[in-house]
Amino acid sequence: MTPRSRARDPRLPARRRTALARAAALTAVAALALAACSAPRQQTAVTQAPTAADVQGLDGAYAQQLDWQPCGDLECATLVVPMDYDEPDGDTVEIAVSRHAATGDRLGSLLINPGGPGASGIDALSSIAVPSFGAEVVERYDLVGFDPRGVGASSAVACVDGPGMDTVTSSDFDFATDEGIAAAEAMWADFGAQCLANTGPLLEHVDTVSAARDMDVLRAVLGDEQLTYVGYSYGTQLGATYAALFPEQVGRLVLDGALDPTLSSQELSAGQAGGFENALRAYVADCQAGSACPLDGDVEDGLAQVKTLLDRARTSPLPASGDRRLTGQLAFSGIALPLYNEQSWPALTQGLSAALDGNGAVLLQLADIYNDRNADGTYATNSMEAFWSIGCADDRGTTDPAEMRAQAAEIEQVAPTVGSYFGFGGVLCANWPVPEAGGLDDYSAAGADPILVIGTTNDPATPYQWAESLAQTLDSGTLLTYEGEGHTAYGRSNACIGDAVDAYLIDGTVPADGTRC
Repeated sequence: MTPRSRARDPRLPARRRTALARAAALTAVAALALAACSAPRQQTAVTQAPTAADVQGLDGAYAQQLDWQPCGDLECATLVVPMDYDEPDGDTVEIAVSRHAATGDRLGSLLINPGGPGASGIDALSSIAVPSFGAEVVERYDLVGFDPRGVGASSAVACVDGPGMDTVTSSDFDFATDEGIAAAEAMWADFGAQCLANTGPLLEHVDTVSAARDMDVLRAVLGDEQLTYVGYSYGTQLGATYAALFPEQVGRLVLDGALDPTLSSQELSAGQAGGFENALRAYVADCQAGSACPLDGDVEDGLAQVKTLLDRARTSPLPASGDRRLTGQLAFSGIALPLYNEQSWPALTQGLSAALDGNGAVLLQLADIYNDRNADGTYATNSMEAFWSIGCADDRGTTDPAEMRAQAAEIEQVAPTVGSYFGFGGVLCANWPVPEAGGLDDYSAAGADPILVIGTTNDPATPYQWAESLAQTLDSGTLLTYEGEGHTAYGRSNACIGDAVDAYLIDGTVPADGTRC
């Protein structure tokens, strides 16, 4: 079961570059010598908010001055925003912000969000934007990363300790029985109760609409009349929400790896399950064309062997490292991570080879990267806790057992190999301790300047059809297509995509709608 597959980007684009690079590096070491992959991560320090007590109401939020301080090679500051925009004179939250200053003829600020939800824009500034964006984009924009409310170095969600996270990331349930559904709901109810106890009232206000309002405050405080923005994956939902709320403030928005917020939970779950199924199919075909593939026969035979492995791990977890075992949920996580980038497929071959021989250690290491778990059993970030919390704030699927089973059956028809990990998402939020905030009624963003939507034809996490849909939902949406594998395109695909995005960001040149690279 993959709970809350609504915006599923397993998990997470914030560390996409570093995690996949580490995953690819696994092919260069022995299967059991992977300790480096779980080294604790360091996050850029941010300043405290010296003006928090002075920021009162919405006018105060928009009028505040950021106190930029050096932090490594960047500058860091803290933005103060209302916790509840319906009560702007009430409690406030802090948003951690970092900046890589322009070195050339400055065009303004360019905000980035790497997705999730739950991914750190502070991390992504150094790991994605600075090394991967076009040279002139880096030169002419102040690149600005921020951790959305609930995430990372900002006022953040906190739920359980390392052992508690191990439980929720590894547990398998028998959803064929009412008892299995009840057991899952009970686990998530306890998790949610701990989130509320350890987070407090912020838990009710980590929704995407509030985060988009935070972005407008940040835009204004940075001194920009319009927002320039690059959002990946869930970051496209955040960007589309911003555009719908503030169409007149839309400047140049790049939405890469698109998620259409108008789609239902069931449509999103089925779409993503199909995306991972197709990516896995492409991997199997590539694997079998080589000389060291552990999957026999043709592609259908190979997919059947992967499903048998997942079913085996679910019912009889495989030995891995120490006293840990590879469950079905962990096995899926370990398989999903390398599908984000075809350069990481050799790591998946290594993991499957070991697991088919009864050793789950490699797939467990990949799952630990996927979940941000350190080797000592702690978790490097709160990305998973934020992912679930933001998901439950935005939208909740049905909790009726019969409806969930019917929906799960439809998903498994689309994705016979991995579909079982995308159903029954309603159990997570069934007893969530705070009300649903919900989204918007209209995402057309009428009146906005042209918005560039990018889709990758075999993207596992955000299927290409979602990019087509979002480009149609947005009145000013323009679709740019990357014909290839992997999750998202700008900064990791080819010069055709890079040149088109750079021209849009630098000169405002919009590629012809339907351009394919």
